[in-house]
Amino acid sequence: MNSKYLKTNNAPYFLIAGPCVVEGEKITLQIAEKLKNLCTKAGIPLIFKASYKKANRTKLDSFTGIGDEKALKILEKAGKDFDLPVITDVHTAEEAQLAAGFVDVLQIPAFLCRQTELLIAAAETGKWVNIKKGQFMSPESMGFAVEKVRQSGNDRAMLTERGTTFGYSDLVVDFRGIPKMKSFEVPVILDCTHSLQQPNQSAGVTGGMPELINHMARLGITAGVDGLFMETHPEPSKALSDGANMLPLNQMPDIIDNLKILADTMVQIHGNS
Repeated sequence: MNSKYLKTNNAPYFLIAGPCVVEGEKITLQIAEKLKNLCTKAGIPLIFKASYKKANRTKLDSFTGIGDEKALKILEKAGKDFDLPVITDVHTAEEAQLAAGFVDVLQIPAFLCRQTELLIAAAETGKWVNIKKGQFMSPESMGFAVEKVRQSGNDRAMLTERGTTFGYSDLVVDFRGIPKMKSFEVPVILDCTHSLQQPNQSAGVTGGMPELINHMARLGITAGVDGLFMETHPEPSKALSDGANMLPLNQMPDIIDNLKILADTMVQIHGNS
């Protein structure tokens, strides 16, 4: 992946979007194709997202994946078939090396953003590294995570805001953190899905407020983020992971179109900075 996939060529923002996890080849390619067509029409760069495995589920019997190599090959196929850069989560140094052979961007989960060995391993692949801000971290402290990547010889770091723990089962986004993290001279992304998560509900299933994803995205655009992160699925109620958080795929066209209008207006007011 090169810089053309980020906020360049007059695109007001870039989008990271896709399902929570790879559930199978057919549905993954279906979502990738739909998102590619929507973003091409809107002139918005897209990075296709899906986790090839889920390592932090609430219960032991929760779905974790279809098999590592099988899922990574599906992600690789989505990237090649639709000419898209692809991002996936990694949880260990060994996973970083494995996934780097199939995808363009390695994503460090929020709860692992301080793990030095993981950050170094991801950096040493030469891939872009998207570091999610821990729910327990201040925006200022994320500069140290960026420096771990840079000092490992990789200047391709990104930061994603996904909310800060508020009480025991809710998250809040402090938008003052956006300009603070942009001061590290890296692209800053707002995760509109997980910032609305309601983790560890009584039934052992993570909840969420997907009806507010569009609202959160609009706030992110006005706050000056470089990119937006959204998880989407054709039928969230049937999704194998985090269905309560995901946006129905059929709602994406209106959201992308409306966000493009808002983003273009913000560029006219403030410039593409």
